[in-house]
Amino acid sequence: MASITVLVGEPPYGKERVYSAFRFALAALYEGHDVNLFLLEDAVFAAKKGQNPVEVQGLLDGKMPNCGELLAEAIKQGAVVKCCGVCCSERGLKQEYLLDGVEIGSMRDLVAWVVETDKFVSF
Repeated sequence: MASITVLVGEPPYGKERVYSAFRFALAALYEGHDVNLFLLEDAVFAAKKGQNPVEVQGLLDGKMPNCGELLAEAIKQGAVVKCCGVCCSERGLKQEYLLDGVEIGSMRDLVAWVVETDKFVSF
């Protein structure tokens, strides 16, 4: 199987890109691939603990897709997840605010992943 690095840079609830990226990662893990997820820019908020997106009463049973839950499931299934340290610092996100299994990393980590993995996908 292949190793895949997925780069995500959009805010978790501003568009559906993060949701799609995490669904892609989960599908790749299901198929037996190794997955690295690197979150940068506003995508680092997808790794924040305590997310509770809600929808208008009566729509979608009042619940929006929770990017934190999807990310936690990807980690549980074996994904390695790192957030850009500069992006976290700019947004006031410290390690203790992030989901278990998410590390604060650097662009050097991303470069290493891109060089070492078989495939690279950007959302």
